[in-house]
Amino acid sequence: MTRVIHDSGEGVQKEALDLVSSDVNFPKGHFPDYRIGLNNQIIDPEETHEAVPLKEIVAKETAQLLEQRRRLSVRDLKEKFEKGLSGASKLSEEAKRREAASLDRQVLLKKLRDVLDTLKGRVAGRNRDDAEEAISLVEALAVQLTQREGELIYEKAEVKKLANFLKQATEDARKVAEEERALALAEIEKARAAIEKVEKALQVHDSASSSREKEEIEELRKEVREARRIKMLHQPSKVLDMEFELQALRALISEKTQLCNQLKKELAMIKRLEEDISDLFDLEGSDTLGSQFRIIPRVDGAPDIANCPIQWYRVVSGGIRELISGATKFTYAPEPFDVGRLLQAEIILNTEKFTIQTDGPINHAAGLECYVDSLMKRTDTEFNVVVTQMNGRDYSSNSVHVFHIGKLRIKLRKGWSTKARESYSTTMKLCGSRGGGNAAAKAVFWQARKGLSYTLAFETDRDRNAAIILARKFASNCNVVLTGPGDQVHGGR
Repeated sequence: MTRVIHDSGEGVQKEALDLVSSDVNFPKGHFPDYRIGLNNQIIDPEETHEAVPLKEIVAKETAQLLEQRRRLSVRDLKEKFEKGLSGASKLSEEAKRREAASLDRQVLLKKLRDVLDTLKGRVAGRNRDDAEEAISLVEALAVQLTQREGELIYEKAEVKKLANFLKQATEDARKVAEEERALALAEIEKARAAIEKVEKALQVHDSASSSREKEEIEELRKEVREARRIKMLHQPSKVLDMEFELQALRALISEKTQLCNQLKKELAMIKRLEEDISDLFDLEGSDTLGSQFRIIPRVDGAPDIANCPIQWYRVVSGGIRELISGATKFTYAPEPFDVGRLLQAEIILNTEKFTIQTDGPINHAAGLECYVDSLMKRTDTEFNVVVTQMNGRDYSSNSVHVFHIGKLRIKLRKGWSTKARESYSTTMKLCGSRGGGNAAAKAVFWQARKGLSYTLAFETDRDRNAAIILARKFASNCNVVLTGPGDQVHGGR
């Protein structure tokens, strides 16, 4: 037979309490009360009044809320109490089955006793004694069954108490969990509202700082652009790179211009041939500053003019011709004085005079004015030159000299040695080289003073024309007009 151990109600209640509170910890029974202080700062009344960063407080409280929410999970409590209720239900079913079995045993024992009593009355002697002994055994068994029934009834009462206690504990725990959950949600909403306020304040601060940063960045960009411009002006290598690119573009434009001019000249020549077949010579070259004109025969069989007197003129306003002193060769390179004017070449062949002129006025070279304007901002501009003649005689050395054009004077030096340095005066002359030659478009004639003159060859025709324009502008500021030898001075120049 199974032995039943009786436990007191206090032990069962203690075990149930341990089952309920094994995974739950209620340090205070409710969440701590917080309040929002100045600058949206969360303040705990129980903590010290030391200033704690807002981010640390929010992080700490969020971690605590998540931990309490995990510990107070209603689902976990429900699962634990449902396990307890299922265990109590199983115990109750087992008690019912035992009670039914006990009732069946009592009925069987009663029937067995009645049969033994009947048998006892029918037998005698030893069999009667055996029947009495069997009856006593059945009665003892009935007493044991009665005791067992009492134990079962007691166990059933205890199981019922346990089930009621578990049910009540489940309801209480569910209520507590719901209350704590509501408090936690309220605290979370408060924390969320505080975080939203902080985020809004940060967004406002970021937007204000971003606008200020944009203004500062724009100012820095302007300063950087200005610094780059100044740096470009003070870095000859980069400026030279840009000048090389511009020279390539100018060369391309010059080629196109020459092609157009050649077509124009061919058309003009065809027209002149149709009008007057007596024209024997023509001008070859572009009507642009920086080019060079050459007198060429227009028809086969034209006479040789190598030893004929030739004189170049520029046509000023009103059709008046102005003699260009020194221009007596069959080649001539226009200079800045010739811009906007027609050029004529007069050839005396025997007793006849032949006059030929350009198809149109001389035009400025592309980009020359901007280049001169940039040079005007400097106090002193340097050009690399080669001295070809000195006082009308060929110069033996072909070494590179430096030609300085300043606002008050012009200087020529080689290394540390100064060849000439003269201030602007009426005795100073400066013009393009008029002695002919293939390099006339890149050469200038400079008379520093009486008795000292040079013919200088520049690196490019652009530098040559820029040097002439720059020197004449600086001399004009000093009330001096720089012209060529024998040139007439006009007020409009």
